[in-house]
Amino acid sequence: MMTYKITGEYIQLIQLLKVLNWVEHGAEAQAVVAEGMVKCNGEVDYRKRLKVRVGDVVEFNGKRVQLTA
Repeated sequence: MMTYKITGEYIQLIQLLKVLNWVEHGAEAQAVVAEGMVKCNGEVDYRKRLKVRVGDVVEFNGKRVQLTA
């Protein structure tokens, strides 16, 4: 599992997918979230604007990342 350091209190889920280069653009990020392809802390989450915080684990397409401060 990889880690990603955030500087603020949170990062939105679709922004995280773009920053990690797991998707090519925002529309793709919104589509994969809407299709239920992304998990946050082990559960599918359909919220595109989900605030992902330190300690959360996001999974997509066989990849996992944990957020750190």
